[in-house]
Amino acid sequence: MKTPALALSLGDPAGIGPELIAEAWVRREREALPPFFVVGGAGVLARAAGMRGLDIAVRTFRPAEQPAEIFADALPVFTKDDGPYTPGNPTTEGANLAAYSLEHATGLAMGQFVAGLVTAPVSKSALAEIGYTYPGQTEFLAEACRLRPEDAVMMLAGPQLRTVPLTVHVALSAVPGMLTQELIVRRATIVAAALRSDFGIEAPRLAITGLNPHAGESGRFGDEEARIIAPAIAELRAAGIDATGPHPADALFTPRARAGYDAALCMYHDQALVPLKALDFDQGVNVTLGLPIVRTSPDHGTAFDIAGKGIADPGAMIAAIRMAGECAARRAAKVRSS
Repeated sequence: MKTPALALSLGDPAGIGPELIAEAWVRREREALPPFFVVGGAGVLARAAGMRGLDIAVRTFRPAEQPAEIFADALPVFTKDDGPYTPGNPTTEGANLAAYSLEHATGLAMGQFVAGLVTAPVSKSALAEIGYTYPGQTEFLAEACRLRPEDAVMMLAGPQLRTVPLTVHVALSAVPGMLTQELIVRRATIVAAALRSDFGIEAPRLAITGLNPHAGESGRFGDEEARIIAPAIAELRAAGIDATGPHPADALFTPRARAGYDAALCMYHDQALVPLKALDFDQGVNVTLGLPIVRTSPDHGTAFDIAGKGIADPGAMIAAIRMAGECAARRAAKVRSS
């Protein structure tokens, strides 16, 4: 199979992923979405679409066929692997299907058979019950791409803001001990490179937060800013990267402040995700930077509580598909021009 289509993993079939994928396909022309297909779950997708009142055709295809040619008339699905559709009620069978879909979609992306990868939401607890030990899909992708976990950088991107948590799925009490000058410099360098290659920003501007209230208030509330963060910023600037800070996080996300940078690098998970979700919840996209493949995901979870009720907003799924297509096109253009 050699195609410019995007590969989508199904996500947990008990969550909102399948119905939002079906909704995205229905809106493909209105939203000018690039061709995509789903790995596994044809029956799940058909039932999820029917529950939402969508009249769609779902068609499995063989490796020799081109999903981009099917896309106009039917939602293409690769492989006949399927499982139960139990919205709101996760099952072991559903977790196994979600894991299968993620692994095989990642394999297609790694083999350069597709333009990029979009992953629907999974349940970390359901995957843990079948033996998955990864904190999230980002960590799985890092290992699949043979990268160190710290070299796969999660960026949350929406129409109004891009944020990067420098530490992710860890207890807040562990954050100060994890922050190092090397970590900040390494991840900021990856972010700057990705903004150039995947987002077309030739001279990216990075705003880096402090860890403590008021960025430490000259050491009164902590010394991490002076001891770790400021030296990292100085090293980045010496390397030619436009990095500023440490900025007090409580003032960095106002409209005026957002106009001064292309991405905000934050010290911990909620420092980055709270403003992004407040501003762009229904259009937020999780992008993994630093990978040899393009990978995006809607910035929301499985939402088991509303799955199957027809009320989940497809905006973030549509935005993730669109962003993956745009990033893949920029990468392909750079290859052609080099």
